[in-house]
Amino acid sequence: MTVTGIVIKNIIRKLLAGQDYRSEVLSLINAEFLQYVVDFFKRIAWAKLDNENVTADWYKKELLCLDSLTKEEVAVHSGLNMKTISNMYNSASKQIVLEASLEHYDTLYDAINSLTEQDNIDVALTIKFRDVSVDLNINESLIVINTLAVKRSALRGGYWSTAGKQVEKPLMIALCALFKVPKKYYDQRNLPESQRESDFYLFDDTGKDYPGEVKLMGKGNPESADAVYARDSRFLVANKLSDTNKQQMDSEGILWVELQTENGYKRFEEVLKTLSIPYEPFTGDLQSTLDRILPVILSDDVQDSVTPEVVLSESEQRNESGSELLVEF
Repeated sequence: MTVTGIVIKNIIRKLLAGQDYRSEVLSLINAEFLQYVVDFFKRIAWAKLDNENVTADWYKKELLCLDSLTKEEVAVHSGLNMKTISNMYNSASKQIVLEASLEHYDTLYDAINSLTEQDNIDVALTIKFRDVSVDLNINESLIVINTLAVKRSALRGGYWSTAGKQVEKPLMIALCALFKVPKKYYDQRNLPESQRESDFYLFDDTGKDYPGEVKLMGKGNPESADAVYARDSRFLVANKLSDTNKQQMDSEGILWVELQTENGYKRFEEVLKTLSIPYEPFTGDLQSTLDRILPVILSDDVQDSVTPEVVLSESEQRNESGSELLVEF
C-alpha cells in the first residue's frame, strides 16, 4: 500500500497543530474499500451477464482458482488474510496461499450451510448493474459479507502501518526545519547497520548520535514506551502519551514530545537544547511556515521511500560551516 505526499503533508500539519490525524487515514481506507465493494459486486453482475450461474462452485472457480488472481486476492476472497496464512504455514508462496484458501473456503462454506440449516433466518443480496439483477441466497450472501469484512480489515491494518512509517521521518525533518536546525545535525545518510533500527537520529557537534522514536499511537499504548527502552533511545515524539508513560520516561532521563496538546510541538525545543543541538526558537505562524517547509521535504506524489531524499543527498553547494538550513524563512 502507498500513501501520497499530499496525505503525508496533511497528517504532519494536523500533528503539529495538535489535532487528531486519523481522519486522513480513515478517508483513504473508506475510499479504497468502497471502490473495492463496487468492483467486487460488478464482477458478480458480469457473471450473470455472461449467463453463468452464481453458485458456490462459481465463486470458487472465479474468485479463488483463476490464474490471473494475485495471492493476496485469493486469500481475501477465501476469508483469510496473508498474515494469518504466513503464521500458520510459515510460508506465503502462491501455492501455499491457494491451498490454504481453498481449504478455508470449504470449511467456511460448510459452516455457513450448517448454520443456515439450523436457524430459521434468511438473508439475500440483490445487485443491480445495467438493468440486470443478481440475487444471492443466504449462503452466498454470507460468503460475500465475510469477504468484504476481511478486505476492510486488511486495508485498515495496511494503511495504518504504512501511514505511520511514511510520516515518521518527514515529521521529524519538518520539526528540525521549524527550529532552524542546520541540516548536518539530522543528516540520515550512511547510518551504520547498528543504527538503522531507530526512527530518526540527531547528531551533536562531536558527531555523537542520539537515536529517537516516532510513535503515532493511541494514548497509553505500551508499544510507544517499549520501543524507546528496547532501542536505547534518547527521545520520543508521539501524538499521545499517558501520564504513566511520561513519568517513566522522566525517571529514565528520556526526553519526550506529545504533539496532541496545545503547542505540543514546541517541546521539541527542550529536546534540542538538552542534546546540545543548535537551533532557533520558533515564534512564527505554524501553518504558513509549513507552507514553505513541506514542499521541500515531499512532492505530492506517491512516496517510494520512507526517508525523504532531502536528508540523504549531498547539497549542490556544500556549506563548509555546517550551518546550511533546509529552508530559509
